[in-house]
Amino acid sequence: MARTTARRDQVLPALAELFREHGYHGTSLAHVTAATGLGKGSIYNFFPGGKDEMAAAVLSHVDDWFERQVFAPLAAAGDLAAGPQAGPAAAVEDMFASVTDYFRSGQRVCLVGAFALGDARDAFASRIDAYFARWIAALSRALQAGGIAPGMADDLAEEAVAVIQGAIVLARTNRSDGAFARVTGGQKRRLLDALKAAGRASA
Repeated sequence: MARTTARRDQVLPALAELFREHGYHGTSLAHVTAATGLGKGSIYNFFPGGKDEMAAAVLSHVDDWFERQVFAPLAAAGDLAAGPQAGPAAAVEDMFASVTDYFRSGQRVCLVGAFALGDARDAFASRIDAYFARWIAALSRALQAGGIAPGMADDLAEEAVAVIQGAIVLARTNRSDGAFARVTGGQKRRLLDALKAAGRASA
């Protein structure tokens, strides 16, 4: 069973790229067999629930990565005592670095965002909503740990996540890594400047 689970996990990145390229309903069994090298029997052995189970597994895979690399570090910074801290600023820097790496400077579609806007929205609405809500909440908590008032921290966090998603779309449309770097870089500076201002105000 462990071997089967390991082999199943190995095909998840390929499935994620298929869903990014073709969308949920546009991804066919032929696409899956070609991308993974698996026969139909093996595919249904790994994913008895068919494409629904594949998409759910891919979303879990994405969510696990963001939990480790983005949500948990932000939440850890948010556990620090309120006031000017190195932790929240460093967590914000790390968030943008991780996101830039994950989305390959904007040339890689945000799968959760694609599902949110596409034909899979109804099937996975609760998971999509939870993903964005956790990201915004974790970032807000880190900003509050840096001394930013809760309401402003919520607004800044929501804005930052929206800007990152928009930067991905812009970069892919323009086929420009530079667009992603400029837009997200500006947003990062906005958050860091807000943390510095909060630190000065509380000094």
